[in-house]
Parts: sequence; structure tokens; C-alpha cells
Amino acid sequence: MMQGSELETLRQVARQFRVCGELVQVEPVGIGHINRTYTATYADNGRRTRYVHQRINRNVFRNPRALMENLERVCRHLQNKLQERGEPDPGRRCLTLVPTHDGASYWVDAEGEFWRTYVCIEGVRSCEAVSRPEQAWEVGRAFGEFQALLADLPGPRLHDTIPDFHHTRKRFEAFCRALERDPVNRARHARREIEFALAHEPLAGVVLDALEQGRIPERITHNDTKINNVLLDEQTHRAVAVVDLDTVMTGSVLYDFGDMVRTATSPTPEDERDLTRVRVQLPFFEKLVEGYLSTAGSFLTPAERNLLVASGKLITFETGLRFLTDYLLGDTYFRVHRPDHNLDRCRAQFQLLASLEAGEEALQAIVRRMDNLLPVHRP
Repeated sequence: MMQGSELETLRQVARQFRVCGELVQVEPVGIGHINRTYTATYADNGRRTRYVHQRINRNVFRNPRALMENLERVCRHLQNKLQERGEPDPGRRCLTLVPTHDGASYWVDAEGEFWRTYVCIEGVRSCEAVSRPEQAWEVGRAFGEFQALLADLPGPRLHDTIPDFHHTRKRFEAFCRALERDPVNRARHARREIEFALAHEPLAGVVLDALEQGRIPERITHNDTKINNVLLDEQTHRAVAVVDLDTVMTGSVLYDFGDMVRTATSPTPEDERDLTRVRVQLPFFEKLVEGYLSTAGSFLTPAERNLLVASGKLITFETGLRFLTDYLLGDTYFRVHRPDHNLDRCRAQFQLLASLEAGEEALQAIVRRMDNLLPVHRP
């Protein structure tokens, strides 16, 4: 239940934005969000409209103004592209920012907190994990379409809302520093995982080298491509819109696809302790690739296609490395709910990476087969 002070804060927020009607109900949304999020219902002459009010987490996003500049550009471009292609209801296919009475995209309260408001997309739901191959197809299609719509976003370059987010070499260097310091004497409990990480150091440069050498282009990417950031239609179960755009930055589409592989091909929790259950499932991977290339295939270069499988290994390695680093440092970044929670997370990621390596030939065959069915970009 919301406290009186929290409700009064929301009433003050509501007065700042161009919403229709009077605030009659507010519900906090607490699952899967870094930011503090509320669904608010407004009544206007018998009609009810819902909006989403959100307070940006300044501990994670240190430059909210730059973040909101990104969001304005991205949301406006998505709306324009959807209208150009004749979408009957473009407002349901992407997020719509509600301006303040001064025309700004955000409002700063007396404590310096940044607030924004979206129109609530109705008739949709989200889920926390992929449970069927058909859902993997929707994830791939949704994020591929998102990338395709933003492929021609005009300059300047988007701001880096989290600098070096997917700079795997720097992640590896941070791991090495944590291992050398071993501040809470935990390295002795993670020897197998440490050896695994050290042996996989060459993975760190797979995408970075290709970007630096100009073999693949920079593109606009989402950077958090889990299924809980895809809104699914309640009736058809088809993907409607991609949300949570705070990490939209310039990078490689391979980062996005790699995280889809990590989260959509092994339907087990990220902290699964029964490692025999953690493995890439080919039907899920096949549907993911099919869905992704059905929308992204028109602009991907051959070099990007050739690295699709490698990207899954890279992001799975990077994520496991982050969990291991935090474990060695004493759980200072990721929230934990039991002893050795970060080590369990690391083990699950490294087990999935081992499964991806063992099945690499089959995974590459799937990508090649899809390449023969879908268009290839010719620069």
C-alpha cells in the first residue's frame, strides 16, 4: 500500500504533465524496473485513461538530461517511421512521452529527482521468461524490427547513458583486478569459475575488434533484450512494442542478439542451481533466429550474420564475468537473496556458454539455413 507522502508526491507529479482528467488511482509497479514506476488512472467526463509516471534512477543513470534527449529522439523517430508505413495505431506500437505544461519531456522536483510520463499501452502483458519457442520468435522479431526502425535515425550520435556497458575487455580487466585484490577472501571458493573465465579471455574482443577494424558498423541498439521488455498482446500473444529504452545507445546489433540468445534459448532462471537443466535448446534458438532475421535481415551485413552465434557466447561470457566479479568483491553491485547467489548466477552463465560452445556447429547450421531463406544486405 502506498504511503500518504508517496501519494501526494504522485499528485504533484501529475499536475506537471499534460494528462487528461483528474487522478483517481495510482498503483506502484515493482517488478523488473530499475526506475520507480507507477500506473496512474485519470477520469475525464466519464472516460478513464491510464498513464505511466516514472522516476529515473540517478544512481544508475548519472546524466538524466542526456538520457531524456535520447528518448525524445528515439520515440519521435519510431512514431514517424510507423506512421510512414501506415500503421493503424502507431501509439500502441511504441512508447509515447507526455510533455509537461512547459513542453519539456521531463520534470525535476524539489529534491532534484527526474520524472517522466508515458501514455499507457493497453491490452498488453509482459512475462519474465521465455517458455515456448514461439515466444523466442516474438522476441527476435520485436527487437529486430526495433533495430530496423532506428537504422536511419539521423545524427548526432546518441549519448552513452551507461558508458562502456558492453566493453567486454574492460569487464575482464575489472575481473582481474577483483581477483588480484580478493578483498573478502572468496577466490578459493570459485577456482573452477576463475579458471574458466581466464581461459575464455579471447572472447572479450570478438565484437570490439570487429567494430574497431570497421568490419561491422555501429548501429542503434537496445542493450537489454529480455522478453520482459517486450509487450505482448493479451489476445494474440504477438509482440506489440519494445519498452525500457533507457539503455538505447550506439553500439553493435550483435550485443542485442547475443543477449537474446542468453535469455531466450535456455528457459531456466538466471540463477538456476541445477546446472543439468541449463543448456541451449535448438528449437528455441531456431525460432529466435527466424524471428530476428525476418525483421533485421534486410539491413544486416554478411559480417554481422557471421557473428550471430559468437555474439551469444560473448554476452553470456560477459554476464557471467560480471556476476563472478561482483562475487569476488563481496556482492557490491547486484542484489543478492542468499549466500553465494552471485556465484550461482555465474555458474549458470558459464554452463550456458559451455552448452553454446558444444552446440556451435548446429547453431551455425541454423543461421546458414536462415540466410538462404531471407534477404542479405549488400552494402
